[in-house]
Amino acid sequence: MLFRLLVGLALAGYALGAHAQAWPAKPVKMVVPFPAGGPTDVLTRAIADKLSTRLGQPVVVENKPGAGGAIGADFVAKSAPDGYTLVMATSSTHSVGPYLAKLPYDPERDFTPIIWVGDAPNILVVPPSLGVGSVKELIELAKKSPGTLNYASSGIGSIIHLTSEHFANLAGIRITHVPYKGIQQSIPDLLSGQVAMLFDNIMTAQPHIRSGRLKALGISATKRSALVPDVPTIAEAGLPGFESKTWFGVFGPAGTPHPIVERLNAEISHTLADAAIRERFAQLGFEPAGGTPTEFAAMVKSEAQQWSKVIREAHVKAE
Repeated sequence: MLFRLLVGLALAGYALGAHAQAWPAKPVKMVVPFPAGGPTDVLTRAIADKLSTRLGQPVVVENKPGAGGAIGADFVAKSAPDGYTLVMATSSTHSVGPYLAKLPYDPERDFTPIIWVGDAPNILVVPPSLGVGSVKELIELAKKSPGTLNYASSGIGSIIHLTSEHFANLAGIRITHVPYKGIQQSIPDLLSGQVAMLFDNIMTAQPHIRSGRLKALGISATKRSALVPDVPTIAEAGLPGFESKTWFGVFGPAGTPHPIVERLNAEISHTLADAAIRERFAQLGFEPAGGTPTEFAAMVKSEAQQWSKVIREAHVKAE
């Protein structure tokens, strides 16, 4: 009986190894749980092109937007764990959404972490008419008139909303939330001074900063961005300990075979090291990451702890 058991285990291991060696034998689907043309979509398509060459099979990007990314993420969670259906997850799908509302998937139990792709910090901008020139001055102004200053976001529960609440909590100030359907809809009100502040994407904010119509006070990352090297981090500009990022990373369904996870991790790591990809990331304001699946899982868990705390303390409720 022991001999048969050992033979059975050996055959099972051989079958798994053969499956992994044969993979991929057909196109790999990379689901983007957000609309085409957005930051997640642009990043994913840049990687998919290079990854297709390395895998020897097309990596097909498929957009499945809706419910803050939950629809696309759930589709992958319920797909076969064979390495042919992956998701480009973000903070919204795994570190924020599950703590705002009951979702049809569990961010840990229902997925296999593969690789941390990168991060996108935001930049804090204000209209010149506000009359502040630094993070310290903004905080001082907010403390003089609690609740008077307002801030824009791309909607209740969005990473921009939570970043702003995190900022207010650490600074010990009270500011008023003005949610919009998207960041672009808030820009006219920000430029006119009807809105006092916004955490915007660096790339979309740059034209307004260059024209002088908006003033950049700081970025939400732990280090300065090459896109705006003269803009300090918010932590160094007056709010120690502050950090906020939107992360991007690849998951497969729970139970994805380990050899396939290792292959994907290695090939995406090579892709992230490609000079053209790094240049494209820099143009878009993304910071490439990489690392092991274990490191990726630990980062996602840490981010979930941070944002779930912000959600509780700010009493944020999903729309």
